[in-house]
Amino acid sequence: MLNYLWAGMILAGILFGAFNGKMADITNAALDSAKDAVTLCITMIGVMAFWTGIMEIASKAGVIGMASKKLGPVIRFLFPELPKEHKANEHIATNFIANFLGLGWAATPAGLKAMEELEKLEDERRAGRSSGPVRKRGIANNEMCTFLIINISSLQLIPVNVIAYRSQYGSANPAAIVGAGILATAVSTGAAVIFCRIMDRGRGK
Repeated sequence: MLNYLWAGMILAGILFGAFNGKMADITNAALDSAKDAVTLCITMIGVMAFWTGIMEIASKAGVIGMASKKLGPVIRFLFPELPKEHKANEHIATNFIANFLGLGWAATPAGLKAMEELEKLEDERRAGRSSGPVRKRGIANNEMCTFLIINISSLQLIPVNVIAYRSQYGSANPAAIVGAGILATAVSTGAAVIFCRIMDRGRGK
């Protein structure tokens, strides 16, 4: 659907420019946008490489492991049925930390690993059930749904991506967005947590 929407917008713009004698402006804008896109990609690659490297160093140095333990109470609150020493805990914590720093590209691998571990946990539960309803494979369980919703809401303390974009396009104060970003993502994450708690209670009845 989005493909049709974007294609329609592009076609409408070209037709509008053609009927108003603005084709030269459209051509120049397309070339300038292509140049800006390449420049922005180079900037973002540098930012991504830097922060991904920092995350890898932190992981090797044991910082991620210590942070995972600090996030233990939060993870147990959000995932009360998840075993305390399960492998998914560390991947979930890494995902949360990356999201806190606004590193969506670094959060994605940890998120995928967390989902894999949660699926393995559900397989173990399914194998241990001798009676009662059994969840079909491929259907998300409570932990998966909660993790996905929290991950989408994504509380960010340092919106690195937005700061980089603002810097690239000449903002006088690229970091001015930090306060508004924290407020907006705190509200979205709070709403996500409340929603998950309500849904969990509803399923428990």
